[in-house]
Amino acid sequence: MKIVGIETSCDETAAAVVENGRLLLSNVVASSMEMHKQYGGVVPEIAARSHIELINPVIEQALAEAFPNYDPGKSWEQIDAIAVTYGPGLGGSLLIGVMTARTLAIVKNKPLYAVNHVEAHVYANFLTEIGEKIKVQSSRFKQISNYKLSKTVPEFPILALVVSGGHTQLVLFEDHFNYKVLGRTGDDAVGEAYDKVAKILGLPYPGGPSVEKFAQKGDSLKYKLPKAKMPEKYDFSYSGLKTAVLRAAQTAIGEDYSFPSYQLADRLKNAQKADLAASFNRVAMEVLVDKTILAYNEFAPKSLVIAGGVAASPELREQISQRLPIEIDYTDTKLCTDNAAMIATNAYYQIQTNKPAANPKTLEINPSLQM
Repeated sequence: MKIVGIETSCDETAAAVVENGRLLLSNVVASSMEMHKQYGGVVPEIAARSHIELINPVIEQALAEAFPNYDPGKSWEQIDAIAVTYGPGLGGSLLIGVMTARTLAIVKNKPLYAVNHVEAHVYANFLTEIGEKIKVQSSRFKQISNYKLSKTVPEFPILALVVSGGHTQLVLFEDHFNYKVLGRTGDDAVGEAYDKVAKILGLPYPGGPSVEKFAQKGDSLKYKLPKAKMPEKYDFSYSGLKTAVLRAAQTAIGEDYSFPSYQLADRLKNAQKADLAASFNRVAMEVLVDKTILAYNEFAPKSLVIAGGVAASPELREQISQRLPIEIDYTDTKLCTDNAAMIATNAYYQIQTNKPAANPKTLEINPSLQM
């Protein structure tokens, strides 16, 4: 069974073809990130316009990669279903993907499956094989090749740590689509906190990679930063940690809390920035790992997966590997960030569990969708 996945929840325009929920035949991602960097975050209108421009060529590229003798008309005959992200995400961005998928489902007479973007991040870990032809031929799109996929499909029950720019939560899966959210952030998601700390330190957007890279030059024990104590033991909070970095930066240059945050980067020395980045990076990841280990010990899952953009963090992977008594079968970091392969994979398991297809004439976006 071959499924075309379409993902446009934020600034990545993505399409992929996955066979039987395990074999990755193609995975194409075009990002408008460069246009957003100058604003320090994603501008919804710019992202939506980029999706309009890129959605059709990205889908065509995904099909061309998936089939050795690609034919624009006949290759669709080999596709069994279409899957699309319908939430959560930016409304304008989601709309482009959903309307495109709805149109294709009607024109090509294919069943359409609606996918929860956050839930789908977990399903990137179910991909274990890669097609021989997969590569990106156009420099217009992000180069995605040389994958290191999971060696085996995760076994239930699965404990999933889902961490990204918009989501931070621990989820226990008893089976496909049968899960319980153990805890989630009450304020900033961890990725959002990285973006804000990067802005304080004058580092480029997106904050996760830039803070981690700068942290390598610093002393992670230089600053004592707090970990929030939450009423519910598996919930997260990052606003206090972010504020603690702000206060530490103000103190480092001899100013009080009234000193404007946007002026800090000019006053801080590179060594101070590196130490602040390293200290924040260590504590931010420790918070995630502390709660993951706590949940692992309580629920004794057969598998543990980390998912979402922050799951690509070397610091997170190292801390979990050092503290967890089992070996973690990490998926490729390129499948942690937003992609359509996870969308197609999620849809495959919807079909296997007899979840009904969506109506291509009425499917609507849900920007506030939760797990």
